[in-house]
Amino acid sequence: MPKEPPPIAVRHVAGAQRPPWAAYDADVVILALDRADETVAAIHSALSQTGVSRYVIVVDQGSSPDSLARLARTVHGRIDATLITLGRNHGVPGGRNLGTALGQGRIIAGLDNDAEFGSTNTLACMVSGFDADPDLAALGCRIVVHATGEDDISSWGYPAALLASSQETFEAATFVGAGHAIRRAAWDDVGGYDARLFFCWEEYDFCLRAIARFWRIRYRGDLVVRHKVSPERRVTWSGDRWFHFVRNRLYIGRKCGHSWLALAPRMVGYCIKAARNGCLWETPRALWAAFMMSRGVVHAPLPPVARDYLHRVDTVWRGSLLTRLRREVLAALPGTGGKPVQATDASIRAIRSEAKAPASAAVMHSASS
Repeated sequence: MPKEPPPIAVRHVAGAQRPPWAAYDADVVILALDRADETVAAIHSALSQTGVSRYVIVVDQGSSPDSLARLARTVHGRIDATLITLGRNHGVPGGRNLGTALGQGRIIAGLDNDAEFGSTNTLACMVSGFDADPDLAALGCRIVVHATGEDDISSWGYPAALLASSQETFEAATFVGAGHAIRRAAWDDVGGYDARLFFCWEEYDFCLRAIARFWRIRYRGDLVVRHKVSPERRVTWSGDRWFHFVRNRLYIGRKCGHSWLALAPRMVGYCIKAARNGCLWETPRALWAAFMMSRGVVHAPLPPVARDYLHRVDTVWRGSLLTRLRREVLAALPGTGGKPVQATDASIRAIRSEAKAPASAAVMHSASS
């Protein structure tokens, strides 16, 4: 069995020791690691939310003393916000798990520390969305570039064929962590994030486990989060980001009961993409790490209803794994410029027709009742 991670040392720095209410609408969890200017703006954005009772939880993961002091000044004396420090980086899922445990709001909103809510009522609209849909586990916001208001392509975590629908609402298989919300009842039911992932795919892993328990996920294009896309403290695709991307996705596949043979086409695709992007040397290390990480993990194949849901909201928009592998091969060939194959209008219309029949939400609801 995987080893349990050591306990995390937590130190309260400023703000409230605990939420001021026994019951309230939402917690807003913000992870901090330097980027003091952007983080302060994110905190102010969360504190400016109206029409909703909210508690802002800032989890610092190793900022410099100057940055930490500035964050402390931002929440000093407030009863509706707190700042804690973990001393070092425990990863995105680990930090969010700990921040979530400090609150008790019925909705848990997550905001990147280089992002801001698009309006002062975004959080209230999130809460209303959950109140109107008792089967909804999580929702993802439309992430736009802060400076332009255009879609942040680097934060689009859905099938490329759906990018044209970025201002609409649709059922999804995951959400993007830069701006999202989770129902606490679903969080408790699923058990939070898998902290072993550290970085990358943690939202997808959470959603798969929620979907397996007959919850649903939704993308809300009308709820906007403005993202500054700061290069500081980002992990490049040629380094640790690619390593975590490959390792974690294969580990999740094994958790869902897929054999290594079934995952072989995905591994081949990753090798092709890595060769094209100049980070091939990271891939064998990631493959070995996924193998070691998966040892002793309990396999939990998705139930048929969950597989049907994923097929309708995600797979039909992406095409089969072999189709995507062929696209990677084509993109790697000389003369293609590394550009992905684009879907035609006719193919998108056909996919959209298949995805809409019949509504999987009703199937999921009947399975959970």
